[in-house]
Amino acid sequence: MNFGEAIQALKDGKKVARAGWNGKGMWIVLMPALYLDAGVVNARTVKHIGEGVDLDSQPYIAMFTANKQWQPGWLASQADILSDDWCIVE
Repeated sequence: MNFGEAIQALKDGKKVARAGWNGKGMWIVLMPALYLDAGVVNARTVKHIGEGVDLDSQPYIAMFTANKQWQPGWLASQADILSDDWCIVE
């Protein structure tokens, strides 16, 4: 499938990947917006946004890497955008 179809699959809650990616087991997913009341924001986040501040996280694309690490903020390369080898990961 093409990149547009991959984006739609992400919006539909699917994991997608490119057949041409070198790392095995890599995929991306759309993380939805998240709003947390200040009372439940963890200390790691409070350190940066301040005590008593609600967390209002916008949607973002994250990658699960070949090293089995979560990488938020994935960005598509031109090769990714122009490729037709996207597939849904089950």
